[in-house]
Amino acid sequence: MSKLKTNFSIEVEGTDALCPVGEVAGKKMMAEGKIPVISCEGGCIRGEIARVAAHMVANEEPYRRGCHGEIFTAPHSAMAHWARKADKVVVIDGCFMHCHGRVMKNLIGDENLFQFDALSLYKKYTDLMEIDAIPEAELKEVARQVADKVLSALKKGK
Repeated sequence: MSKLKTNFSIEVEGTDALCPVGEVAGKKMMAEGKIPVISCEGGCIRGEIARVAAHMVANEEPYRRGCHGEIFTAPHSAMAHWARKADKVVVIDGCFMHCHGRVMKNLIGDENLFQFDALSLYKKYTDLMEIDAIPEAELKEVARQVADKVLSALKKGK
């Protein structure tokens, strides 16, 4: 069975709106040379682990959380500008689908993209969907494991 790989585009309604806090944060992060971290925000336990791990990575220097919604849909925003101009962008995807990484490759290219598949780092919960399918303490423990592996890979230059 061959795999069909077809590029496609999604039309997004344009806006001239800007998120006030996103503008402040994007400009500040650019000025400070911080590295954006975005993650899967999928509606399953794997996406939740990636999201929590991204918060953990973003609490370390020189990383900070970026808003994927603004980066993806408001190309004129400071948040999007920060992602395009950053030395690197860290993406923690929740699973093998690599949704956010695939979008970011089209927005910023491969050169500065550091993409991680959280599921491949912990290899659990492939049969669970619900975010609350595991206790919160376990979720945080697995997210910490992912964050530590991501930080280690980033220190090594991936």
